[in-house]
Amino acid sequence: MSFRLATTANANCADHCPRVIVAEGEIVEDTADAFVGFLREQGRETELRSIVLLDSPGGRVVASMQLGQALRRLGMAVIVARVETESGALVSGRCYSACVYALMGGRRRVIPRQSRVGVHRMFNYVDGVDPMSGEVLRERRYDDGGMRRTLLRYSASMGVSRDLIALAERTSPDRVHLLSAAEIARWRLGSPRL
Repeated sequence: MSFRLATTANANCADHCPRVIVAEGEIVEDTADAFVGFLREQGRETELRSIVLLDSPGGRVVASMQLGQALRRLGMAVIVARVETESGALVSGRCYSACVYALMGGRRRVIPRQSRVGVHRMFNYVDGVDPMSGEVLRERRYDDGGMRRTLLRYSASMGVSRDLIALAERTSPDRVHLLSAAEIARWRLGSPRL
């Protein structure tokens, strides 16, 4: 995942539009540390707001929870959106798979109606070698229940319904269940406005 600052354009702010943090890409093992390091590099920038725009296809579950915990400790609001480079306008974003666990960490969570959030069953790939052919094999492994229990505790601590985890674990890992506005509201994942 990469991080950068962006200025959002808005008719009400003219030349003094707020700067936000843009977080884009796959969430990997060092993402939470990279995020905290990025914030340290910014120092005390006065125009920086505590808002993160999140756009991610997902990534590692534990790393996503670590990013979510960092967002919560820092009191950040998270919006599933992107910033158009030229105009500075906010546009739709996506938060799929493990990204949802990072999103849960936001002190405030905003999912604009045009943005997409989706879940599916978690899994890991394990590489091995076929002893007969020497061919490299990649096997998909599923949770034995331990990580699910961890996610249930995590979602509850973030104020999100455990039913979201149950839905994710019922959804085939070969597809993404896009959450409806009703599901997002019912499970307290976010609201359409800040």
